[in-house]
Amino acid sequence: MWKWLFRVLPFIYMGVIWTLSSLPHNAVVELPDSTIDRFFKESMHLVEFAILYVLFVLGALTWNGSFSKKVNYICAAIACLYGITDEIHQSFVPYRSATVIDVIKDITGVVVCWYFIDRALFQQRFPKMGAMLRLFQKKMRSSRK
Repeated sequence: MWKWLFRVLPFIYMGVIWTLSSLPHNAVVELPDSTIDRFFKESMHLVEFAILYVLFVLGALTWNGSFSKKVNYICAAIACLYGITDEIHQSFVPYRSATVIDVIKDITGVVVCWYFIDRALFQQRFPKMGAMLRLFQKKMRSSRK
């Protein structure tokens, strides 16, 4: 059951992103100070697509095949492409905006996480992170379907 949860979670999260970007920017939360509110929401671009990438990595680690550099690149590419897709989607939503800088922030969040995961799993840097990811992979692969 856990395997399938981690395999489906990125797609559920993509649905949440799509739904939230269909709403006005202040539909879920609006902080009292407009400067802090804007800063918080702009920085979310870095975070939300980094999370999507990590969810794809965790899902990929549950499969019995090898988690290779190629699979890691594919996970990052999908998260980046979804960031671009989300910005295009927002350009059609009347009360939302879509900018190139938002796409750059989306991709930057993915690239930063990709860097750490790539170095942890394939270049023996960040040994604690690598060990944690390998342990997760081992536990997911050995668990019942």
